[in-house]
Amino acid sequence: MALRPFAFGTVSLLAICLANAAHAQEMAATTAPSETSEQSPADAIVVTGVRASVVGALDVRRDSVQIVDSIVAEDVGKLPDNNVVEALQRVTGIQVTDRAGGEAATITIRGLTDPLTTLNGRNIFTAAGTSFALQDISANLIKQVDVYKTRSADQIETGLAGQIDVQTRRPLDFDGFAISGLARGIYSEQRDKINPNVALLVSNRWETGIGDIGLLINGSYSRYDYRNQNLQAGAMVPFATENPPAGSGLTPLQRIFPGDRNQNWTPGLDAGLPTAPDSTLNINGVSTPYYLARDAVISSDLYGQRKRPSVNAALQWAPDDRSVYTAEVFYAGFRGKTTNSLHFSFVDWWGSIGPNPGSTFELYDGTNIIKSRRVGDVAGFNSGDTATSKTDSFVYAFNAKWDVADAGKISADIAYQDSKNTTSFFAIRTDRGPLDIDVDFNAGGGLPAYSFANQGVLTDPSAWTVGNLFDSGTKTSGSALTFMLDGEYSWDEGFLRRIKAGFRYDDRKADSYVRDQGAGSLGVPLTALGDSGIFTNSNFFDGRANVPTSWVIADPRGLDKDDVRVRYRSVEPGLRLSDELTFDQVFGINEINMAAYVMADGEISLFGRPLQVQGGVRFVAIDTDYDFFSRQLGFALTQVSTNSSKFLPSFTARYGITDNLRLRFNYGETLRRPVFGDLNPNPVLTGDLSRLGLGTATAGNGDLGPTHSKNIDLALEWYFERSSAIYVTAFRREIQGLVVPLTSREFIPDNYLPRNDTYTEFFNVTRPVNASDGILKGLELGLTYFPTYLPGLLDGLGFVGSATILDSEQTIPVVDNAGNITGTTQSAFFGVSKLSYNATLAYDNGPIGARLSYIWRKGFLQSNEGRSFANPIGFWRTPEKSLDLQLTWNVTEDIGLTFDAVNLTKAKQQSYYKFGDVGNPEQFNSSTLLLDRTFAIGARFTFR
Repeated sequence: MALRPFAFGTVSLLAICLANAAHAQEMAATTAPSETSEQSPADAIVVTGVRASVVGALDVRRDSVQIVDSIVAEDVGKLPDNNVVEALQRVTGIQVTDRAGGEAATITIRGLTDPLTTLNGRNIFTAAGTSFALQDISANLIKQVDVYKTRSADQIETGLAGQIDVQTRRPLDFDGFAISGLARGIYSEQRDKINPNVALLVSNRWETGIGDIGLLINGSYSRYDYRNQNLQAGAMVPFATENPPAGSGLTPLQRIFPGDRNQNWTPGLDAGLPTAPDSTLNINGVSTPYYLARDAVISSDLYGQRKRPSVNAALQWAPDDRSVYTAEVFYAGFRGKTTNSLHFSFVDWWGSIGPNPGSTFELYDGTNIIKSRRVGDVAGFNSGDTATSKTDSFVYAFNAKWDVADAGKISADIAYQDSKNTTSFFAIRTDRGPLDIDVDFNAGGGLPAYSFANQGVLTDPSAWTVGNLFDSGTKTSGSALTFMLDGEYSWDEGFLRRIKAGFRYDDRKADSYVRDQGAGSLGVPLTALGDSGIFTNSNFFDGRANVPTSWVIADPRGLDKDDVRVRYRSVEPGLRLSDELTFDQVFGINEINMAAYVMADGEISLFGRPLQVQGGVRFVAIDTDYDFFSRQLGFALTQVSTNSSKFLPSFTARYGITDNLRLRFNYGETLRRPVFGDLNPNPVLTGDLSRLGLGTATAGNGDLGPTHSKNIDLALEWYFERSSAIYVTAFRREIQGLVVPLTSREFIPDNYLPRNDTYTEFFNVTRPVNASDGILKGLELGLTYFPTYLPGLLDGLGFVGSATILDSEQTIPVVDNAGNITGTTQSAFFGVSKLSYNATLAYDNGPIGARLSYIWRKGFLQSNEGRSFANPIGFWRTPEKSLDLQLTWNVTEDIGLTFDAVNLTKAKQQSYYKFGDVGNPEQFNSSTLLLDRTFAIGARFTFR
């Protein structure tokens, strides 16, 4: 789900219910009626196991009009993947990020982050969001996943990146009774826990006097305990040199603050402050040299648990061979709980540095950037927080398909969705007295190292004082009623082969509520909370960095939260108890989407070879009503209504140069409608944590409009053997109205921040705006090769791999402090790696199946950071990789044992600052997250 930064991992049962490749070789929904596989049944090769899934995916691509890459059957069940997202990372053009918590969470297609996610062709979502995170769909429930790089007029228009359609199993897929099961234990190395993952499918069909009837129930449950360990060097700020000039008013190595009117320096410059030696600032009219150094070091040790129950049930009735009726229910649940142990130490104090300030620091060669330093009397705090998240999402659907006459088809589909999410957050900050710190901001590999003169203080509860309280929660809900009607008629001869038309009506509602309160410092020793309210972590960062490995926090898990609130009433009399906490609505939306389309397929002979074409147009009309409830204006209601409409043409041509060589061309237009959360103008405030004189905030923008893309694809595919192919695709996206962040200085008085040293009424508020246009272009290369000539034990060895080359450019607005756009700069798209590739060595021989997979993507611009510091605003990721292994032993035809290993090389996730030519991972390193290595042993069975 899009509402939380973590999600939950499962592994699939897909392959259990498939005995051969026939079940894995379904045509995509957009296949033209006249299309047939260019391989005759007499020549078809029957394969099973690992190879069956690879060949099945290849057949989907070959038989589709659109450019489609797929995972079928065993691709999800037998790859070393904890969820669908991780399985998809091996699909050409897909990149995966955010691997915290033992699984991948975020997916992009060709660098774009907004793929439309559908379940059996129906658009699905979570609560007040507009999308459904794939990792929230249990892989055990899935039959096939299709990734559409291009789309035709009969497909939903949203999602510039493409469409990911997840198909669940249905009872008429099977010949009769079937029962399948899976049980796995997944070991998390960082958490040192074994986590269960179980699934059971039961299906049957009966021949009755009224036709065939089938019933299927498929359930899955998994739990995962994980640990996220993150180490970070803080942002950059300027400091005086060891010999500041007379008249500057500065003492040696004193931090230079911007001042209330930026009279000293301006934070948030695109490339940051200059880093050349002897660079100067104008301080009190004096040209003053400065150094750049980090303001803090931060260690975060988060313990989490997520549970996911999920079920899908389907009842089908086929009264004859010309009609099928399907009723189905899909449920996906999520239960998440985290406890974070945060240790934050400032490194910005200028006191107690001794008589020789020049000996207390070291610069990077050729720069004014401090690499390491010793500082006396620095402040610091810890924070202990606990957060929960609960989601329940239901989809109820009924579908009917009829064959009309000899060449007509009609289908009708009605679905109702309901999804709810609630979250809670409770944190207590604790403060310590000043300590001496010795820090190297990059001691090697982007990892800071730091220590204190008296490190025993970190684990001594009596040395800490109970500080601020933070108490908040959210409640969101969403529903939708959707109706679709489609009809088509086809011909076997002549140019016109098929006409298809349809209509879609979608009535979508969403509401968001919040509650939050906070209190200033309680000012009592941490020991006053009692032993149950104190937690000490251990073995932080697994010995991979020279940093403190243990510290104490106020542990909210062991506290009576109402008792804590009563204590805080001494400093905040208005603090509410649990039975007094209420949710205030901040956002409501009702969006009605009506779409209609018409399309046609044709075929002619060109140079004696078939040229198949498909053209169509989709008309979309959207009416939206927004309700905003301002938290800063006493929750006054503001209502906004918008409407828009658009014609979206599409055209595809597919030409068979030879029986095995195929050329495709596609032109289409797609939309990206604003995410509901981006429309909510209520700001989320963060206080002046780094003592800059202002806080930061994020907020939505009710004036956001849709983003429009014109898409061109050209693909050449060579199917040179029965189960082997080489393909290359060139593509270009011209995108108008891209959403980018815009930051402005705003005055927000009497806000809800606790009244303490971080309280402020001035904020840099970042809001999304349609202020950018861009072009994304690239090349995809793919190879599937299973040699047919290998002898003996080598028979069954194959290779599947792909590479994606991307180039992107978008305009980024330049703004002044008031948020006025004063110009533009050029930037790469956020989240786009210029090069990514994956390679899988597969083996399938007799009872043994194996895959060794490697995924790599080049470093990329993740985002632009808030304009509050002196470093470059570009926040970059270093290259990311994962080496995974899977082994299967089919003990019998019905029973198999599996072993999986993910992230064998213990790769890390790292970030750094860079803008243009300024910045690099060595001198501008930021954070390092340890990624979990997991091992799993499982057993699966299927009986028919």
